[in-house]
Amino acid sequence: MTDIRDRIIQIIAEQAMLDPAELRPEMSPQEIGIDSMGLVESIFALEEEFDISVPFNANEPEKSDFDISTLGSIISAVEKLVAEKA
Repeated sequence: MTDIRDRIIQIIAEQAMLDPAELRPEMSPQEIGIDSMGLVESIFALEEEFDISVPFNANEPEKSDFDISTLGSIISAVEKLVAEKA
């Protein structure tokens, strides 16, 4: 699933206007420089890229089943959704 992982990192890096090489799995969206609006835009981009539906409510992110605490958790969650769709 490295191509999925790489594409997720690329999408997040584009949103943060960073080089993908600067991102590490333990970084939070805030550490990457993504605000709440940027996070929503990133999630929409991930949904479109992988044709998935992310169970995320921007109004109540703490009640979401989609873990957005770190880049690594976002990668794991998207990989799981892609695998479930297959």
